[in-house]
Amino acid sequence: MAISDLVLLTGGTGYIGSRTLRYALEQGYHVRAAVRSQAKADAVRNSPALKGLTDNLDFVIVPDFLASGAFNEAIKGVKYAVHLASPLAKGSIDEDLDAKIIQPAVQGAVEMLEAAKKESTVKKVVITSSAVALPPVAVLGGQQRTDQVFTTTDRAHDIPGPYPATFVAYIQSKIASLKAVDAWVQKHESEIDFDVITILPGFVGGRSDNATNVAELLDGTNFWFLASVLGKEAAKNAGSQVANTVHVDDVAKAHIESLSDKVTGNQSFILSNKGGEMQWNDSKAIVSKHFPEAVQSGLLPNDGVIEEHFFMSCDNQSTVKAFGELKSFEEIIPGLVEQYLELQAQEKK
Repeated sequence: MAISDLVLLTGGTGYIGSRTLRYALEQGYHVRAAVRSQAKADAVRNSPALKGLTDNLDFVIVPDFLASGAFNEAIKGVKYAVHLASPLAKGSIDEDLDAKIIQPAVQGAVEMLEAAKKESTVKKVVITSSAVALPPVAVLGGQQRTDQVFTTTDRAHDIPGPYPATFVAYIQSKIASLKAVDAWVQKHESEIDFDVITILPGFVGGRSDNATNVAELLDGTNFWFLASVLGKEAAKNAGSQVANTVHVDDVAKAHIESLSDKVTGNQSFILSNKGGEMQWNDSKAIVSKHFPEAVQSGLLPNDGVIEEHFFMSCDNQSTVKAFGELKSFEEIIPGLVEQYLELQAQEKK
């Protein structure tokens, strides 16, 4: 790995982004992490997960990722750009969710592509999308069941506002940004010398490099993996979500291994395990198997019931061919529960 193989990475302070940043450094890449403030840069550099890995880590401060030309300076001399930054499903439905979640997701991705177009050193741009951008929203919520096998060429219909929940606005942000990337590549394909890779994960679970307490660990998709384990009330609050999952390690791996010369052309990769008859409630049997004492003592209630959920069939053959087999649902749960118990014990102290 040449030191000149410089990677510009956004979103390195987030759950998936922090794990992707660590994977890139472990693989020997030199990473320039774009952050919004020096305080965020300091927090990333001092992360225990990056201990011994920061020699090849630099930072660039980009206060506003949505400003015109936001990444023009940050991308100078860069060979690869990995754009993970995107608004999360947070906020009140009383807010302007189009302005808060949807348009920033679209604009951030387009700004990265525009910056790459201006920099001749760029050979590849990897953009994080989501598998939620592929099927109709009714499939995601379990209201519609289908035998369709979704592929990287599928695109969900836009969801018009107003939005009944922030998660619906988040889904629309992924739909809109993926379509914007498609349109941008189609318009500029003859003008650019770099490939665009899109990563489409399902529900991401596994240990978090960032979490310092239980609330932070469960503040996101990890909640659904543990909802039935955490008890009846948590399971009740889980709502209805399609049961397509992927380990955070596999998501990080796919982002960085997409930079390899072996991955050529403009491609997309769906990251979702085979699933089969997997349901969110399966977490309870896995926990009983691996953590019987914690269940018996009451540390893990393990008695929640989430209503039956539909598994969305996806064609991940190209993903497996490029990056290897994905970890199963059962391989996600033990590490996540271990961290939950570790953080719970720390909080009790």
